[in-house]
Amino acid sequence: MKIYETSTAPSPRRVRIFLAEKNIPMNYVQVDIAGGENLSDVLRAKNPMAKIPILELDDGTCISETISICRYFETLQPEPVLFGCGALQIAQIDMWQRFVELHLFSNVGMCFQHTTGYFSDRMKPNQEYGLEAGVQATKFLDILDKQLSQYQYVAGDAFSVADITALCALDFARVVNIRLADNHVHLKRWYALVNQRPSSKA
Repeated sequence: MKIYETSTAPSPRRVRIFLAEKNIPMNYVQVDIAGGENLSDVLRAKNPMAKIPILELDDGTCISETISICRYFETLQPEPVLFGCGALQIAQIDMWQRFVELHLFSNVGMCFQHTTGYFSDRMKPNQEYGLEAGVQATKFLDILDKQLSQYQYVAGDAFSVADITALCALDFARVVNIRLADNHVHLKRWYALVNQRPSSKA
């Protein structure tokens, strides 16, 4: 099997960290998204949404969407558990994963796309929308900091996929000048903690 990805993009990095945590080796095929390679007929046949990452199995079956790919590997290799055990923990991790993805990761992505013009050859940037997305991402940092004042990790006391999403979002947020503030003491504690994990370098 192999994964089509771009090493500098935040979504593929989430998959790489996830697989590193599970010690699953993978063959990565680099895609030039700046040059529009992901828009080619070849890659659209693998993912009609023309996004990366794309997991291609040995029989040619393709799975897109970061969390879908991660869930596939969680089922194949449950340990270490990254989506939770038991009804309550699974629900809490899923909840915080969705919170972080919708209110931080996605907003950072929209801020990047609409304020930098990086994809202006294939979309019409809306500067006002991009700036507002950045504002909303920044506001969510306060919510995340409050959560981390009560728990060691984003969704509780165990490292999970929610932490992976948050880490990749915060690292990519620097591109649009969104950074942790002095009052984000709990987020800073968490950030230092997760950066000690070998997988964070994936």
